[in-house]
Amino acid sequence: MNNSSGSINKKICLKVKFERIKKGLSQEQLAYEADLNRNTIGKIERGEVSPTIETLEKLAEAFGIEFLELVDVSKVDL
Repeated sequence: MNNSSGSINKKICLKVKFERIKKGLSQEQLAYEADLNRNTIGKIERGEVSPTIETLEKLAEAFGIEFLELVDVSKVDL
């Protein structure tokens, strides 16, 4: 993985955490809404795993936002 793709992944992971907190959801609540495992949510937020497109689609739906809004990391600073 090169630096730019690693940086993008970190930004997406931060964006997932930001959106979850903004919506007032616990990791467990988000996991339930997105039909994912709570451990998966934690790993994504910590940047331990790279979410698949399918996972990002489920998360965006759970957040009630468009997929492109979730993956738009142009305003996320590391």
